[in-house]
Amino acid sequence: MKEPIRRISNKLTKTRVLVRNQELNKHVPVTRKMNKNTLYEMLQKHKMVYIKPCCGSLGQGVIRVELVRAQYSYQSGTHVHKSPDYDTAYRAIFKETMGKSYLVQKGIRLLVYDGRPFDIRVMVQRNAKSGWEATGVAGRVAHPRKVVTNGSQGGTIYPVEELLNAYTNAENCKALIRSLKQIGVKSARQLSTSYPGLQEIGVDIALDQRLKPWILEVNTAPDPCPFTKLKDTNMIDRIVRYAKAYGRTYNLKCMKSKQGMV
Repeated sequence: MKEPIRRISNKLTKTRVLVRNQELNKHVPVTRKMNKNTLYEMLQKHKMVYIKPCCGSLGQGVIRVELVRAQYSYQSGTHVHKSPDYDTAYRAIFKETMGKSYLVQKGIRLLVYDGRPFDIRVMVQRNAKSGWEATGVAGRVAHPRKVVTNGSQGGTIYPVEELLNAYTNAENCKALIRSLKQIGVKSARQLSTSYPGLQEIGVDIALDQRLKPWILEVNTAPDPCPFTKLKDTNMIDRIVRYAKAYGRTYNLKCMKSKQGMV
């Protein structure tokens, strides 16, 4: 008997499963396999996109590409490169990607905290009754000079309420967090229709200027480290307890991400 699949590394594969669900589809930015033509078409339409390794992790290899007033620019790490035409830009980007399989995703203009973009990680796990439950939410603020929010790339972790304080009131914030958890649970249920062996996922969700949630990525072997950086330990305690029940233990020595000062 085959061992059930508990980890899916290909981001395009996961996206294709998610968008089969009508409710989730409206929260998934347009995502396509990257080649010279699709990147050009997406830039003409959306003006800003992210390209990501199909099987990457920890925010490594993510590049933001923009078309502004007929000039192409892309940022990889902390460096911004500009090109006067698309062919020149694509040659440079192709060199960065080293010919590996990449996807291109419509760019979402993230909300900012202290001038730095942030997104939200929702942890979803199987509970004692084998149902899906959102066990934690944490805000991830990007390094001042980078385009990704991952703690491994110098991101800072904050309570979600702190990050949303400037954008909405306390009551609406609670409702928004509930809706983010619901999106996380729906994502887990949808993925488990194709991969019933899944036990946990981490959903990275961006909020645009209208506070609409967008699913940027789903991780099927999520790192619980962001939750160790919150002063409230209830979430990490629950995450560890649930994981232990289905046989997973975590290394909680999390050195790279920082704890935000509130």
